[in-house]
Amino acid sequence: MLLLAASVAGAAVTWVLRTANSAPALSSLKQKDPGGLTEVFASDGKTRLGFIQSDDLVREVASNQFPKVLNEATVAIEDERFYKHKGVDYEGIIRAAVKNATEHKTVQGGSTLTMQLVRNLYTQDDTRSGLDGYKRKIKEAKLARDLEAKYSKAWVLGKYLNTVPYGTVGGQSAIGAGAAARLYFDKRVQDLTLREAAMLAGMPQAPSTYSPVLNQSGTKQRRNEVLGKMAQLGYISQATAQKTMKQGLGLHMDGYFRKARERYVLDYVQSELIKEYGRNAVKRGGFKVYTTIDLKKQKEARAAIANKLAGIGPSSAIVSIDPANGNIVAMASSEQYGKSKFNLAAQGHRQPGSSFKVMVLLTALREGVNPNSTTYTSTSPIELNDPPCGSAASPWQVKTYGGKGAGSMNLVRATLASDNSVYAQLTSDLGPDKVKETARMMGIKSKLNGFCAESLGGLEDGVSPLEMASAYATIANGGYRNRPRMIEKVVDRDGKKVKLPPRWRVHRVKAFSDGVTYEATKILQQNIQGGTGTHANIGCPAGGKTGTTDKNIDAWFVGFTPRLSTAVWVGFPGSTATSMNGMYAPTGGNIDGGTYPADIWGEYMKQAVGKFCGDFKKPTEPFQSQPFSGHYASRGGKDDKDKDKVDPDAPGIAPGTQSAPGDDSQGGTEKKPADNANGNGNGNFDPNAYETPPQQPPSGTDGGGTQAPTDG
Repeated sequence: MLLLAASVAGAAVTWVLRTANSAPALSSLKQKDPGGLTEVFASDGKTRLGFIQSDDLVREVASNQFPKVLNEATVAIEDERFYKHKGVDYEGIIRAAVKNATEHKTVQGGSTLTMQLVRNLYTQDDTRSGLDGYKRKIKEAKLARDLEAKYSKAWVLGKYLNTVPYGTVGGQSAIGAGAAARLYFDKRVQDLTLREAAMLAGMPQAPSTYSPVLNQSGTKQRRNEVLGKMAQLGYISQATAQKTMKQGLGLHMDGYFRKARERYVLDYVQSELIKEYGRNAVKRGGFKVYTTIDLKKQKEARAAIANKLAGIGPSSAIVSIDPANGNIVAMASSEQYGKSKFNLAAQGHRQPGSSFKVMVLLTALREGVNPNSTTYTSTSPIELNDPPCGSAASPWQVKTYGGKGAGSMNLVRATLASDNSVYAQLTSDLGPDKVKETARMMGIKSKLNGFCAESLGGLEDGVSPLEMASAYATIANGGYRNRPRMIEKVVDRDGKKVKLPPRWRVHRVKAFSDGVTYEATKILQQNIQGGTGTHANIGCPAGGKTGTTDKNIDAWFVGFTPRLSTAVWVGFPGSTATSMNGMYAPTGGNIDGGTYPADIWGEYMKQAVGKFCGDFKKPTEPFQSQPFSGHYASRGGKDDKDKDKVDPDAPGIAPGTQSAPGDDSQGGTEKKPADNANGNGNGNFDPNAYETPPQQPPSGTDGGGTQAPTDG
């Protein structure tokens, strides 16, 4: 009988040794990557805008940052002989076996902290019953001894505290004590108190059972068990344990990981990161992402919108770009982003109205058209029945507010008056394909068909404020186009810089001569001083253009200083086309580009430019004009020596005046307030008129931008 028992025992030992030896070498195993939350920072490099959300909340903490009270609480409840064994607690295994046999069920597991770490870090094998369960534990024991032979106790405990799960809240699991401290108490792990540390220490054995969200009474009972064990082992006194047991859990769960200063900025960055690195890498990569967002300007942009539109009804979006490098320094919106998850500033493609006429103006200038001496006859309605914009059978009809034209005017005056009929004729003379080419050269990425209607803002899919700010930045930057970018630097978990893809790097391309853009700048400066954009006058050198669409559904002001290009859109988001007629509170008039958009732009830019009030740089390549005549244009051929002058006797407008250009009821001489309700800051021009009938309409649009927007 004894021989049989010895034989069985020998076989068991042999089986255990064989099983242990079948465990892989520790060096051959790859540690599980717990991942890490990606953080996004403002341009100051310090202020966190928020976290990229993930199912696992991971905040790795250096081992020496874990507080003594958490180390002691964890050792007390999970592995009281941790500092005495070398990875395997044989005494504990025997004790657990006896306890389980007595209770006729598994009450204690016998696994040390080191064995649990092996499972979390290397094997991820959670088999608990039967022969396979025993095999798992034997292999874990072998690997645990190897692990402790290689690393210190401090390393093992620190690694355990960084990788063990601490429960799930709202679908997100806290991995590691660093994340758990923030999730449950909104504090750094090193600041945990005794009661907080004891609660966390009790959770890993059964995170759902001891969840303070699902079972507060059970969690408190478990916490008190930890406190009792700490007192029993001499880590704290019995009096301290009893006193702490009477306290509540002290939870402070205010959504630390979900907080975001600028949620739409955060989501914009996330989409950019995912395009480049993939979803899993972004959500678990633990990157630190440094953006170009200037929090001061961001605050000023939000304040400008709130101050002008509070309680009015329409929404607004604003994007501000540094022309020198394409850095997006502000991106704000008044729409409640949490409801729609739609970023109006970057994703909102709306009809730009007359703000797109700048693309026509720049086309004329790069073709050498003299804006002072080239004249057209403003007629309303006007029918263009010659190619490329019309035909005898299907003429392109364009009208101007009031049904009358303003007579002969040069391109300067036509720009300041935002005259549809002149710009329609100019487009026909230049060719709509050239206007499309100019828009692309400026940085417009949205769909363009090369239709004549696009010159008046009738785009099939519209454009975003981000695109418009970027396009005008090309003018402000003396003809150099930059890609708009928001991500400036990415650092991995090891503190190493990640190489940025080309599209995130500063990349300047010369699109126009600075002589051409300087000529456009001079005209657009006059537009702020005395044209349709007077509400945007900030007392410093700046140029810009208003834009309003059919029935006052969309209103824009896009403009720039030497150091900042900013686009402002005002309207109702969503697919329903809602008119803003009668909504301009100061006068009861219509909201158009010269009202709230210019108001918001002006208030924001006054703050955003700071102390800088410098002028635009003189061109290194002077603008060279030549006589130009098209089918509709009158011949012009002034000497280039006059190119910087606006003839006071010509049908133009002098800088600094407030006259309403081309108002045929007043002869263009009477001073009028720029907030006149009749359209874009003056009473002579309807910025809402598009061609009738539409010319060459693509599917789903009338070609004139009058359809209800479908993309919010």
